[in-house]
Order: sequence, then structure tokens, then C-alpha cells
Amino acid sequence: MTNFTAFGKKILRSGADAYFLFFDVGESVYFVSKSATIFKKKTLCLNARISQMVHFLHPSKIIDFDNASVAAKAKELADGCDSDAEIAKRCFEFVRDEIRHTNDYKDDITTCKASEVLAQGSGWCYAKSHLLAALLRANNIPAAICYQRLSVFDDGAPYCLHALNAVYLRDYGWYRIDARGNKEGINAEFDPPHERLAFGLNFEGERDIEGMFAEPLDSVVEVLTGFATREGVLGHLPDCGEDCIGDMVV
Repeated sequence: MTNFTAFGKKILRSGADAYFLFFDVGESVYFVSKSATIFKKKTLCLNARISQMVHFLHPSKIIDFDNASVAAKAKELADGCDSDAEIAKRCFEFVRDEIRHTNDYKDDITTCKASEVLAQGSGWCYAKSHLLAALLRANNIPAAICYQRLSVFDDGAPYCLHALNAVYLRDYGWYRIDARGNKEGINAEFDPPHERLAFGLNFEGERDIEGMFAEPLDSVVEVLTGFATREGVLGHLPDCGEDCIGDMVV
């Protein structure tokens, strides 16, 4: 059994297929197997927040960091980093700066899965959030998807959803970041603990959607998989009205 480091803490590794992830909540330190089984912790009481946190480390059909190309990019971005915050910043800046925002660049393609976004180098804010979540989770950093409801034309109704991410950093806790891509009037940065998001809330109908999602909303996936062109998505931007329900909310 050998020691290795994750999130700045030494933990144990046993066997080729049994490596373990570390994270903490409050003053408690937890060790979690890749199969999401909690096997050691400082406290004896199973905390519901822990079982929720595990969902933000899993691959899925959309956040597919089990794809070889996504896993390789995640490893490349983490190379030489000394902390989870440094890895997260590299992943954020890669998605923000190297992946084109589909509408900004008028790319006539629609991507959804993280692997598709990486392969095509383009995605709407929703798709870019899927890739960023995948790159972070591949590096054992809990990552969630968050949403805002924003004015489509920056002048009130109509409204649509905008996607961003939250990342769990050991020194800061949950921290929201927005990798949609900077341009004139938009300057999103990675500067924990200070939020430097792409958009503020300026109109009565705009709001932050409550909660953090382990998986993208069904309404978002339906649009990204249902319309192959930029114009198709632009004409059917997802909205959630008063309620947004996802597979996993914290």
C-alpha cells in the first residue's frame, strides 16, 4: 500500500484498480473509492452532503471524461501543477480561451458531450460547461453545472438559460466560474475567492438558478441534441421559467 497526494493530503492507494479520491466538508476529511464507496472518515456519522458530493466526481454520458481524448487533455492540463486551484485555473482558461463559443464565432455546428466539444473546438456556453466539468472531474476535482436566467438581447424579455460551472476547491469551498469565452464587454476570470463571472443580473426577470447540478438539465440536452445548426439552437434557446429540475441538485 503506497501513499500519494490529492488536494494536498496524503492518502492511501492499494492495488492497480483501487485508487481513492479525497475531499473534505467542514472539519471532516473523507476518503472515497472510485466506485463512490466511503471507506474511511474522521467521523462515524454518514453525512448526506458526502453522498451528494460524490456525484460531482462521476463521469456520465454527457460529462464523459472516461473518453480517452478528454482524459488525455485533463492529464496534460494538470501536468506540473501543485494544487487543485492551479489545475482548475488551467482547465478553466483552456475552455474559456481555446474552445470557441459557437455563436460568437458563427460556427454552424452543435456540440453537447464533453468529448464532442473537445474534438470540434466549439460549443455553446452549455456545452463548454460540460467540457470544463469533465476536465475537472478527470483530475479528481468536484465540479458542478450552474445556470443563470438571462435576457437574450440584454434588454428584458425574452429570457434563456446560461450555463457556467462551480468547482470545489480545498482552500475555498464551492466557487463559481464561467468559461463561456471573453469578448468586448465580457471578462470572466479565475480569481478565488472572488467571483469574476461573464454576466451580471440587470433585469427583473434575470436570476441565478438555485442549486448546483451534477448533470445538465434535460431541456438543455434536448436542444443541443435536437438541433444540428447554430440557427436551430438560437431559435430554441432553453429556458426554465420558475422551476429548474435536474438529476442532482445541491
